[in-house]
Amino acid sequence: MYLWVGKNRRAGRRSSGVCRWLGRLAHNRAGMTAVEFALATPIVLAVIGPAADLGIAFAEQIQVQQAAQAGAQYALLHGFNSTSISNAVTAATTLGVSAAPAPSQSCGCPTGTSLTATTCGTTCSNGENAGSYVFVNAQATYTPVAPYSFFGSSVTLAAQATVRVQ
Repeated sequence: MYLWVGKNRRAGRRSSGVCRWLGRLAHNRAGMTAVEFALATPIVLAVIGPAADLGIAFAEQIQVQQAAQAGAQYALLHGFNSTSISNAVTAATTLGVSAAPAPSQSCGCPTGTSLTATTCGTTCSNGENAGSYVFVNAQATYTPVAPYSFFGSSVTLAAQATVRVQ
């Protein structure tokens, strides 16, 4: 409802300057965009900030996985040498990845998605000879940009790669 503010001698009302100013202010739309932006910005930042932080964590997880794969590739090309494989893992990225736990080697038979440990040279259930496998691990610590209660102060990113060398 619109209330006419002004001098109305017939009704016996006289408005003050403050009432006129408040009336004009209530109908003025100048600056509304700035107010809406100021109200929306914290909400947008609250959504974009954690999403960007999560994206950085995923990118670092990919680098950790690639470092483990680099160690496995080294083992495939050069054979098992724990120190050299660890060096290949740490040199694969500038992220500060460590080869922990240390690379290991064992014989086994593949069964679906797992490996059944057995003596090298024995015959597996599928008729093939047991192979020699190298297990390469990589891990790095990720510290979120902002502290989140569900992450804690840091998260350990870990990856493992397995390769059959014989």
